[in-house]
Amino acid sequence: MMDNPSKNNKKLTKKVLRKVMWRHYQLLGAFNYERQMSLGYAWAMTPVIKTLYGDNNQELKKSYQRHLEFFNCSASTSPLILGVSCAMEEENANNDEFDSSSINAVKTALMGPLAGIGDSLFWGTLRVIGVGVGAPLAIKGSILGAILYFLINVIPSELLRWFGFKLTYEGGSEFLAKVSADGTLHKLTEAAKILGLVVIGAMISSMVIIKVPMVLHLGGTKISLQETLNSLMPNLLPLLLTFGCYWLLKRKINGTMILFGLIVLGILGVWVGLL
Repeated sequence: MMDNPSKNNKKLTKKVLRKVMWRHYQLLGAFNYERQMSLGYAWAMTPVIKTLYGDNNQELKKSYQRHLEFFNCSASTSPLILGVSCAMEEENANNDEFDSSSINAVKTALMGPLAGIGDSLFWGTLRVIGVGVGAPLAIKGSILGAILYFLINVIPSELLRWFGFKLTYEGGSEFLAKVSADGTLHKLTEAAKILGLVVIGAMISSMVIIKVPMVLHLGGTKISLQETLNSLMPNLLPLLLTFGCYWLLKRKINGTMILFGLIVLGILGVWVGLL
């Protein structure tokens, strides 16, 4: 970690890092549709935040706000991101020139790829194999069924969580110290922000779905409104809806109210035959 005379040389202890790991099992304990796993992530980071910023209320609030932003990832691979966040928060607490916005930029860049790896490996592969092998034995009353499931799915997940967290924290601290010295951190931060925007853009086109079944009859000709919109620009309506929600959020409209508004809009749209 880089020494900086303007701040205390604060270091996270093993006890604090263990608290983060035990708390990460509650990442899905307060899942919500507005920011998904953000509450769980902030809860896991609380020991770090209090240790680093407990004597500075302004920085304490800023750190909580950072980790209450949108977060969604596979539970098995989330500790890898937590390790990086711990290292970056530690660097931020000790370095006046550190760009705190890079913490969320890196989180956003990592959560997409790691979510894909975690879901496909553990939920889509090892879990299925574990159940396929263990369930027939368990039905016959054999304890070997549960043991095999733990060996095939649970144990690999636990090893990745604990060792992955340790590696990303330790590697993150050393890496950040090196790149902060030669100016590489700024370039990496900008690259992470761009990658994060690309990931969010891809999520809009794949997860926001609006279909307009309405067909207009003009002079004996049928005109599909959906095909007309697609000819202008594919996924135009999902993009406009996303920008509309973003505009409302910028105007300090509560995300939960926006969600209820979308539900009402969807019901009315289907009722009148527009959606």
